[in-house]
Amino acid sequence: MNAAKIAISAFASGAAFMYLSDPARGKRRRAMARDKAVKAWGDFSDLADKAQRDLVNRTRGAFSELKAVFRDPHADDNVLIQRVKSRVGRLVSHPHAITASSQGGKIVLKGTILNEEVDSMLRAVRSVPGVEDVVNELEVHRDAHQVSSLQGGTPRESRSELMQRNWTPALRMAAGGLGGTLLWYGARHTGVVGLAGCLAGATLLTRAVTNREIKEIVGVGDGTRTVEFDKTVHIHAPVEEVFAFWSDYQKFPSFMTHLKQIHDLGNGKSHWVAKGPGGISVSWDAELTDRIPNKLLAWRSVPGSAVETEGVVRFDQDPGGGTRVSIQMFYKPPAGLIGHYVASLFGSDPKHEMDDDMVRLKSLIELGKTRANGTRVTLEDVRLQTSPQMV
Repeated sequence: MNAAKIAISAFASGAAFMYLSDPARGKRRRAMARDKAVKAWGDFSDLADKAQRDLVNRTRGAFSELKAVFRDPHADDNVLIQRVKSRVGRLVSHPHAITASSQGGKIVLKGTILNEEVDSMLRAVRSVPGVEDVVNELEVHRDAHQVSSLQGGTPRESRSELMQRNWTPALRMAAGGLGGTLLWYGARHTGVVGLAGCLAGATLLTRAVTNREIKEIVGVGDGTRTVEFDKTVHIHAPVEEVFAFWSDYQKFPSFMTHLKQIHDLGNGKSHWVAKGPGGISVSWDAELTDRIPNKLLAWRSVPGSAVETEGVVRFDQDPGGGTRVSIQMFYKPPAGLIGHYVASLFGSDPKHEMDDDMVRLKSLIELGKTRANGTRVTLEDVRLQTSPQMV
């Protein structure tokens, strides 16, 4: 087992050295690695500061609750009502539809509520410090149909802190520390115990660092918003020209180096082929979901695609006659965030690719030329290519 660990470590070290020492891209990669390290340290320092303040606030709250145990249990009616409202607001989807009054510790609840929320809400109100009795005068409905006070609203779900989508800073620091300890313990032991320690430690550490749910990290579940990024670029050209260029999406492979082919399928649909990790091709079908001339282009991948993605590009005219292009993109790569990070190790990071593509696009429109894949590309060359049939 030790020999295997040594071999894996040696392979990883050699791969990292080759990646950073590449004659063509090594300097840029080292600069990017340095910038990421600086950013990571800044993020960690910020998280540590928040975790410290979070822990101080939790300690004060726990101390206040402890002192409340030894105080007079009969709280002021106004204070008691505020406590009840706070608890109700966390449990029901329409807290504005419920009113509470208090007299000597007896809480009277009136208003409308959905049937499935009654029991949990009453239990929670009875557990509020200072509440001696609860009088239920609520009007219960099986659904919100034709009940104006129950329209809209957001369903509430009582979940433990560990099951929340976003962890608090203190919990992230504690989980990260425990994950790192388990990872270190697993690396020093062999067999099932060592493997279990490595898996548990890596899972906890990844969850703490990314602050994302496990299903998003591994790419399980619906939705395309596992990875999100934004980009804004200013182009010194009329908005009509920039929009027309963007609308001709079949021309993208001529200057977007990660794209191999784009085929127009008609009716706003298209087939995309891109370079994936290790040079492996990745393909998916996409469709336009919105198109406002000189204003907006929106798209999403067709259900079942290997890469799930959606996004929107907005075009705004600058006062000086140029165009501000704002891109917001979401995507869920295979294997979720893990797949995203692994792909970035092989130079297939969509965020950096988009940054580079926008630089080439700006140069192509403003200067009439750029370079892609080591080849000079001119605006005239791009315009001579066959344009897709727009719908």
